[in-house]
Amino acid sequence: MMLPAAGLSPGQTCGAVLVAAVLLQSVCVAVTFLYFTNELKQLRDTYSKSSIACLTGEEMGNFIQNLDLIESEDKAADPCWQVKWHLGKLIKKMMSRSYEENISAVNADRTLTLSQTDGQQPRSPVNRIAAHLTGNSNRKNSLSPRNSSPRRGNGQKINNWESSRKGHSFLYNVELRNGELVIPQTGFYYIYSQTYFRFRENENEDSDLLAQIRNPKQLVQYVYKLTNYPEPILLMKSARTSCWSKKAEYGLYSIYQGGVFQLKREDRIFVSVSNGDIVDMDKEASFFGAFMIA
Repeated sequence: MMLPAAGLSPGQTCGAVLVAAVLLQSVCVAVTFLYFTNELKQLRDTYSKSSIACLTGEEMGNFIQNLDLIESEDKAADPCWQVKWHLGKLIKKMMSRSYEENISAVNADRTLTLSQTDGQQPRSPVNRIAAHLTGNSNRKNSLSPRNSSPRRGNGQKINNWESSRKGHSFLYNVELRNGELVIPQTGFYYIYSQTYFRFRENENEDSDLLAQIRNPKQLVQYVYKLTNYPEPILLMKSARTSCWSKKAEYGLYSIYQGGVFQLKREDRIFVSVSNGDIVDMDKEASFFGAFMIA
């Protein structure tokens, strides 16, 4: 007895085709996944190498030295090169600033050493050398007697200045001795002074004295320097001639002068005036000062 030939039914055929399609699709998905994974890995490695190569492809020292010579339009369009260029600029700026600071420190030390070698006191920017003296209201004790000393020059020396920190007066690294400013360090100084002359008529005054004061007077201000030389040295002189009317209740004059002079250590400067009887030591109007400029 013979068996009929085996054959696939229509349902089995459809099932086999479906299984084959699923397997084929799975293989395609797996191949596609592996392909794109490999491509992404290559892109990541390439990007990483190119990013690092931007900084390591050329020695940074040579790049910084030739920074101003390698600019070009092609390289300027490369973002990676721009990062490297800005980094080089920053490093160069920091190196330049550090160099300037070191040079300044070396020069300061050298100046200090030279000053000590010359026997001069080292000058610090913080230690200013300056003085501003204002008038003292006690006028009777402000002026020295006439011809009190041959070392005082012409006129009457102003002895009593207001040197405390009251009002506008001050002393910075300068000493005041008997109305004289003692110079602490050799150098160039700007010296200035102003004297205020004021005549006010008083009915109780002697008529002869009033007549004498009203006569035209030469109002003079002197600035002297005292050194080891026996006589004082005149630095500046300024004058005005007064001519007050008999009908005027009072008269006012002020004389100002200033100039730059070279002074040595331990030199002394002071102010003398003529006609001390009419000098008004008002603190805003009569003053005397000096400061070192070099």
